Amino acid sequence: MGDQIRYLPKRGLGTMSVKSLLISTLCLLITPGVWAAPSIGLKPIVTGLARPVAITHAGDGSGRLFITLKGGKTIIYDGSKVLTEPFIDLSSFVSTNSERGLLSIAFHPSYESNGFFFVDYTDTDGNTVIARYTVSSDPNLADPNSASVILNITQPFQNHNGGQLQFGPDGYLYIGMGDGGSGGDPLNNAQNPNSLLGKILRIDVDGALPYAIPTSNPFVNDPGIRDEIWALGLRNPWRFSFDRQTGDLFIGDVGQKTWEEVDFQPATSPGGENYGWRLMEGTHCYNPSTDCNDGTLTLPIIEYDHSVGCSITGGYRYRGTLIPDLFGVYLYADYCAGRVWGAEEDGNGGWMVTDFLDTDFRITAFGEDEAGEIYIADYLNGIIYKIVRVNKTMPWIPLLLGD
Repeated sequence: MGDQIRYLPKRGLGTMSVKSLLISTLCLLITPGVWAAPSIGLKPIVTGLARPVAITHAGDGSGRLFITLKGGKTIIYDGSKVLTEPFIDLSSFVSTNSERGLLSIAFHPSYESNGFFFVDYTDTDGNTVIARYTVSSDPNLADPNSASVILNITQPFQNHNGGQLQFGPDGYLYIGMGDGGSGGDPLNNAQNPNSLLGKILRIDVDGALPYAIPTSNPFVNDPGIRDEIWALGLRNPWRFSFDRQTGDLFIGDVGQKTWEEVDFQPATSPGGENYGWRLMEGTHCYNPSTDCNDGTLTLPIIEYDHSVGCSITGGYRYRGTLIPDLFGVYLYADYCAGRVWGAEEDGNGGWMVTDFLDTDFRITAFGEDEAGEIYIADYLNGIIYKIVRVNKTMPWIPLLLGD
């Protein structure tokens, strides 16, 4: 299946082998006037996985993709195949009930020289663990005995664990924490200044052991709020990402009963945004039902209701080179609906949304490779797809430069 292109503007379209596709494409090359502006399709590169939840790269020039599986393993795709041995196997440490599991991995900006990477998983007690590991002498194998726990955060319920780790352009580690779970944030964690739940955290993993607080964190001089907090008022920021060109931060925050949202933080922000939960769900009052915004809350740039989907999966702003027409577009999806959208600024302070793909997938994650090309993970079928170019006029034909 790895040599096929799948184009899914509507559900039910099939696949065609690369051999047939290239023959058709070569015929088109000698027919004037048939090319149209490119659209996007999906090329499966890895199949047969068990519950993939995250995709990333090491930034070491190797071109490898690291694919995290909920059950506790992170595996390596080397560009042609999945390696036999997992990069790391934490299965014996991980609880996978409900939304728990090994949820992401992030490589230190100086990984090539120090070999450090960080994992976010739910332990067998149900709590979130952020730990640092080191690669072994074999670049495809981590040292399983190198664990150093950075944070251990108590989780009151089995859901809303967050789970995203990302190093920002500033070199600090950002951690996405859900509100602790249940429904409606019954403990009001997202607005609790003394709780790390329902927040984006920012820590310095180089300044001290286990970590230091960046002096530029927004609340370091406020004794009433935890120093680690970078932003608050989040329900379950399952997936967030930084624009590799601008440094802007995009957060896909999973909604409650009605609204899904994308939150935005420009690179110029000093942090400290309150994105509203549980006071608001999207741009709508939640608890209280009226008069919920005193003017200090930061509203989402995008929202959609549950007639469209039920659980947002945040993605990446495309900065690759293979799909020029997609450059600068933020891609995101809905786990339940399998739909993929793209958003771009309209020049007037708003965002325009394009409905790109309608699939039957359960999309848990987007990933970015070293070149800025983007991938998606289908949790249900265990497939990793690369986003590629196709021709709008004859969408079953890939553009030769697009993959």
